[in-house]
Amino acid sequence: MKAHDFRGRAPVYQAVVFSLLILVIFIAVIPFLYVLLTSFATKQEIITRGFFLIPKVWTTNAYSYLMDNRNFLTSFKNSVIITATGTTISMVLTTLMAYGLSKTWLKGRNIINFMVLFTMLFSGGMIPLYLLVRGLHLLDSYWALFLTSAIAPFNLIVIRSSFQNFPIEIEESARIDGCSEFSMLWRIVIPLSMPVIATFTLFYTVEYWNSYFSAILYINDSNKLPIQVFLRQMLIQPSENMGASVEGLEFSPAVRMAAVVFTAAPLLIVYPFLQKYFNKGMLLGSVKG
Repeated sequence: MKAHDFRGRAPVYQAVVFSLLILVIFIAVIPFLYVLLTSFATKQEIITRGFFLIPKVWTTNAYSYLMDNRNFLTSFKNSVIITATGTTISMVLTTLMAYGLSKTWLKGRNIINFMVLFTMLFSGGMIPLYLLVRGLHLLDSYWALFLTSAIAPFNLIVIRSSFQNFPIEIEESARIDGCSEFSMLWRIVIPLSMPVIATFTLFYTVEYWNSYFSAILYINDSNKLPIQVFLRQMLIQPSENMGASVEGLEFSPAVRMAAVVFTAAPLLIVYPFLQKYFNKGMLLGSVKG
């Protein structure tokens, strides 16, 4: 094709591409809009109208109901505690281990790296892990959630690769000035690797916030269950039989939609602040020098 023919058809191609992108965005956004706007509708309107985006009557009763629901507030608080504490523990342990494994002079480094890689391909299974947690007397404790998810092998490998690309000249200068390994990690390596740290902080945050199966497996006390378990009970169980954990309260469709909005809101709020680091962090951690 000649250059002038391509230039002549370029607007057509751009129009087709933009149209397809708008269609994809529309398809992706519609479910979010439906959940958000339906949460402001009345129960009767949801039942009678079926699918709609703009409610005829706007009400915040669903949100008021949730804010007055002790179980919902408790589970939301539990999720905040689990996510904040778990993310902190995971990032500290992952960063320390990744920094140690990035040093070529570390004895046994290749063996440990192989063991980390091995866990990405094979695992002991759910039953042995449960028996281990029970043997350590961690059932009904948040430590069962923290320790079983403390270090993700993929995150560790990417952060380790990022630290391996760190300029050796900077480390040598710091050692000449009397900087210890911990001081070098805290004062030099981490600040200069902030895109990678922010990226995997987001990864761990999303993992802990969305986790519900581990809580079902290890937590029996209903007062310690996270918001995801509460939401799961609301969505899959009949409203007339919600169980003792939610005190048999009736949850209308609007209340369920409002609970979904509440559950998704924290990550939607946090993500824009970390998104600017995302692409750069993944690129730095995936390229080995």
